[in-house]
Amino acid sequence: MNNIITFLLLVIALLQTKLSLCDNEPLVLRYYKETCPLLEEIVHHQVEIAVLKEPRMAASLLRLHFHDCFVLGCDGSVLLDDFEGVESEKKAGPNLNSLRGFEVIDEIKYLVEEACPCIVSCADLLAIVARDVVALRGGPKWNVYLGRRDSMISSMNGANKFIPSPNSSLETLIANFRSQGLGIQELVALSGSHTIGKAKCKSFRQRIYDYKDSMSSSYNHHPKDEEFQKVLESICPTSGRDDALAPLDFMTPTRFDNQYFHNIKSGNGLLISDNVLLYDGVEGEIRDLVWAFALDEEYFFGLFAHSMIKMGNIHVLTGKQGEIRKNCRFINT
Repeated sequence: MNNIITFLLLVIALLQTKLSLCDNEPLVLRYYKETCPLLEEIVHHQVEIAVLKEPRMAASLLRLHFHDCFVLGCDGSVLLDDFEGVESEKKAGPNLNSLRGFEVIDEIKYLVEEACPCIVSCADLLAIVARDVVALRGGPKWNVYLGRRDSMISSMNGANKFIPSPNSSLETLIANFRSQGLGIQELVALSGSHTIGKAKCKSFRQRIYDYKDSMSSSYNHHPKDEEFQKVLESICPTSGRDDALAPLDFMTPTRFDNQYFHNIKSGNGLLISDNVLLYDGVEGEIRDLVWAFALDEEYFFGLFAHSMIKMGNIHVLTGKQGEIRKNCRFINT
């Protein structure tokens, strides 16, 4: 019965999308200027509180936007809990016991609904929040184009398929990004978001012990990596301590800057998916971008902002597509 309900919901959602293609509208700046003038002030204030309370939350909230856009598009589907036989994307492998910040979004949505009932989508909130957390940590600030509507479905299978894993090869990363209409420039620039945040031991254990056990592992290691290797081993043993945390950027862990690219130049990326940008038979274009971003932080900031805007336009619902959820965790009844 649950499978039938899930199938019917998917059919309804697809029909809604096809029927409303003529109503598809471009995202615009200041979309809520008249209908919710205090929106950005509310969001910024709550984001500031959350990040001051827990600096790691900045990376967590930014990651929510990534994981939303890479599955079905930037439609708020990542925020949905299980409903009517449809399994939440939160239960997918890349998200389970990993993705965080949902309560912060809940609080923001509650306050926005108090000010402007049934006006602002959850998908748009994720896009604004992503911009604000980057700026609060010292990174670039960009114009967020708005007008997204919220999906009425989610896809746990899509989350398992399309969200890159921390152990991805370069070939897999390129394919993941191309499937979303993103190219090499976006891959390298958006990887730079790993300048903030932390990862669990289970996400970087393979990066440690592939190195130790085999010289024919999935990427080559920089000769200056030994000291860093010992630090990682002290945090993450071969078994146990799966949830032990390490900063993605050991040098400036709470500041959004270009240090990430210096790290991977030295073989000191925390994840396999970081280090493969330089050490997996890397293409010239990727190598050139890594070096350029390491040399020029403003250049990195500009392309990161451009890439965030481009990512934020992936398969958006607009016009009469989807809905404006009252609660980001549930479709409207």
